[in-house]
Amino acid sequence: MYGVAIQGSDAESALAQIEQAEHTGIPAVWATVGGAGGVDMLSVFAAAAGRTERVLFGTSIVQTWPRHPIAIAQAAAAVHQLSDGRLRLGIGPAHEPAMTRTYGVEWHKPLTQLREYLTVLRALLHEGAVDFDGEHVTAHTRLAPAPMPIMASALQPRSFEVCGEMADGAISWMCPKPYLLEQALPALHRGAERAGRPAPPLVAHVPIAVSEDLEGVRALARQRLGNYARVPFYLAMFERAGFADAAEGYADALLDGLVVHGSEAEVAAGLQSYVEAGCGEVLAYPLIDPADPEGSIARGFAAVARAHRGE
Repeated sequence: MYGVAIQGSDAESALAQIEQAEHTGIPAVWATVGGAGGVDMLSVFAAAAGRTERVLFGTSIVQTWPRHPIAIAQAAAAVHQLSDGRLRLGIGPAHEPAMTRTYGVEWHKPLTQLREYLTVLRALLHEGAVDFDGEHVTAHTRLAPAPMPIMASALQPRSFEVCGEMADGAISWMCPKPYLLEQALPALHRGAERAGRPAPPLVAHVPIAVSEDLEGVRALARQRLGNYARVPFYLAMFERAGFADAAEGYADALLDGLVVHGSEAEVAAGLQSYVEAGCGEVLAYPLIDPADPEGSIARGFAAVARAHRGE
């Protein structure tokens, strides 16, 4: 399956992009919930449920530190009910600098926190009740079951293993393709094997640019994605992927492993190559050119729809 990231600057523009994606023939849309300064996308998905018919909604991700899992479950259940079961819930701890600076959280043992959230959410949404006392979370309540897929973000091999063990999918971000295939996928399978279950899909979150201006694409990628070179967890992943000097700036080879670019047909083929190589799904993130934001989105959506059609 192929989907796109929604990047509306407000609720109305996000709704318009969701409708545009469905009209273009894209089967899934995704959005971050809880990003600093952004609108609440679970609320937007609730509104979009009445304005769309087929497109699946996904959160990539709901940040866990600012929200209790009971509150996440309640909001997700409402979208599930309003959309006739079209929501896929993706959660994740995000990263320490943003969480401590924005919310003042005491960051510790993020994988333990992720495990506890997955435990509570699965009990509530799939079984309708939870009685749990953990290191990060206390949860004792009931809720009408809303059995949606529950996924989680992953960056390092250990988090991919947790997803393989406990989640219905692993959602990547900023991971070069070779890293996903050579390190993330094997870790996902290790976690699943340890839990005695089939491996869930890896959702490859891939920046795209429909442009044959290679240097222009690289410059846009450095502008739009450059802040991740200052985040320790991403730098550690880049080092594992063979780019130990990423803190000094993104090398062309790193960008070419991150961003799928070229003509519409080349971008579609590039996205299809992820699925052919073993990723279960692709989440395309159009890089928006400030000089042509609407065109960037339209071209990106067209390429994703083409990939979905198998062209």
